[in-house]
Amino acid sequence: MKYAIFGDIHSSIEDLDQVLEHIEHISPEAKLIGTGDLFECTISKKDITDKKFTQLNHVMLNPDGFEDRLTFPSVKGNQEERIIQITETNNPLRDKLVELPETIMIENAQVIHGHQWKWGGEPWALIAAEVNDSLVFYGHSHTSILTIDDIQQKIVWGHPYDVSGEQVLVNVGAVIGEREWVLYEADREKVTFYKA
Repeated sequence: MKYAIFGDIHSSIEDLDQVLEHIEHISPEAKLIGTGDLFECTISKKDITDKKFTQLNHVMLNPDGFEDRLTFPSVKGNQEERIIQITETNNPLRDKLVELPETIMIENAQVIHGHQWKWGGEPWALIAAEVNDSLVFYGHSHTSILTIDDIQQKIVWGHPYDVSGEQVLVNVGAVIGEREWVLYEADREKVTFYKA
């Protein structure tokens, strides 16, 4: 089976439309999977207090028609976690965000946002990933990266990579701004990076 995996949309309807159109052109049969940060939280981490907001539109961007495009399963990102943390409302959208899983399994691979891992340094990057599966798709840093058995590969757009290694980490990049996504062909154990 084929999977189109993408995330870090941050409420950008224009970028999402371009990525979805590109996926339809490249692999219309692929199942769509999200890596989180679907929405943009407008309250930064450093500005969080004990205050609870009762209106989602006071803490997040949700352009007209955006929710209608979110027809695919996705994991929960740090933006969704923050929106949940600072709101108290019976809004059904908040309930949907609460219900998003932390991980999704697709055949022999795991999908996670990646904010749960250790990040830091200069430039800011992934320091340590706690994973149990041999193939993991993630996002969070807005940078397309392929690491196979601790060796970072050079990304060539449109080139299929063999991901049958013992430990493979695939950062799918960001929809917002970059319009990046990956195609995972599970039966062939191949991943191809794309930019719409």
